[in-house]
Amino acid sequence: MSYDNNNIFAKIIRGEIPCKKIYEDDYVLSFYDINPQKKIHALVIPKGKYVDLDDFCEKASPGEMVGLLKGINIVATKLGISVNNGKGYRALSNISEHGGQEVPHLHFHLFGGEKVGKMVE
Repeated sequence: MSYDNNNIFAKIIRGEIPCKKIYEDDYVLSFYDINPQKKIHALVIPKGKYVDLDDFCEKASPGEMVGLLKGINIVATKLGISVNNGKGYRALSNISEHGGQEVPHLHFHLFGGEKVGKMVE
């Protein structure tokens, strides 16, 4: 799958589509999911043009890699779901067709604020 510059997350990063922003820095943008599946459902996306986690691992700089992981932790803390100030959360990234990926831009879903449940049904 090649990167599509017109995917919804690319448009959100460029400011063409609004979002309810939670956090932003040089590496990531985080916002609330418009169709939440749990009490808290946020997205964390890298600002770089990466299709999925495999693409990111092959092409991202060390700074981008650290920035993404730290961004996930910062967002979880801001939302009150990290183990430091909450009861935990699930970070999920769907990869390609069999993984259920719908938007061709790497993104992590953060679910929390309640018991998340089974891993896969």
